[in-house]
Amino acid sequence: MKIGPVTLKNSFILAPLAGYTDLAFRLLCREMGAGLSVSEMISCFGLVYGQQKTLAMMKTVPEERPFAVQLFGNDPEILGRAAAIVSTHPVDIIDINMGCPVRKVIKKGSGAALMKDFKRAEAIIRTVVDNTDLPVTIKFRSGWDDSSITAPEFAAMAEAAGACAVTIHARTWAQMFGGRADRSVIARVKESVSIPVIGNGDILSHADGVDMMVETGCDAVMIGRGALGNPWVFRPGNLPDTLADRLPVLRRHMEFAGLYLDAERLLFRIKNHACRYLTGLPGAAKIRQQITLCKTLLDIKALLATLAALT
Repeated sequence: MKIGPVTLKNSFILAPLAGYTDLAFRLLCREMGAGLSVSEMISCFGLVYGQQKTLAMMKTVPEERPFAVQLFGNDPEILGRAAAIVSTHPVDIIDINMGCPVRKVIKKGSGAALMKDFKRAEAIIRTVVDNTDLPVTIKFRSGWDDSSITAPEFAAMAEAAGACAVTIHARTWAQMFGGRADRSVIARVKESVSIPVIGNGDILSHADGVDMMVETGCDAVMIGRGALGNPWVFRPGNLPDTLADRLPVLRRHMEFAGLYLDAERLLFRIKNHACRYLTGLPGAAKIRQQITLCKTLLDIKALLATLAALT
């Protein structure tokens, strides 16, 4: 799998997820087999105006390479300037978000709103491409609603504007994250372009990803919510069905969190991640309650050590 000059070790990619795909989680997923990881969605305005919290979202380490940064916004000039800034950092790919369905993003004309404005979307892609030597990819949805499935045409426009690959989340804006992803749209997108197509939506296991590639012909798959609490999704096999088998990976995640995150400021996020590893296990509710009561990352690590000794 290649995106421009960048070669991935496999076709399973960790999606950008606001509030989740920080450096610790990305490193864990890479260690578990993901061929590429993508940052949380980063505001182009935050980069251009030098906001430290925004700049910190691009933090990476050599072990993560290749690494992609996802930008969002609706102003071609600002996005171009942001792309130039990203290009001075250890980043391999720039992705542009044209699929986020969140209303506060849509109201500003960003995310999926750009699927209703082909002219502006094209201007953004061309300006970003002109301001970086990195390969540029675009992530978008099937369309605005069931009456406007425009993904194939949108993909063709993106390719003509200079995109090196496209990712299609096979749901419309109107669906948000409900219903089922329509794989037939991914297949139609694949037929409409010559650049790599990455499929996204409803991938909960490695087998699901393989099935999507076989069914649609897409070149790779991107996994978002299906990876939360389940980084095993990036390798063949299933989510372990015992606490004893899940704990080593959870403890590794906490190790990365201690090394690379501001654990005090992000403790709620870390607890959220930790609790997700318990889905479907006997006694999960009790352990989640214990995690919630932890006051520090060290407390969580101590709890996990105690659980490991009991298993």
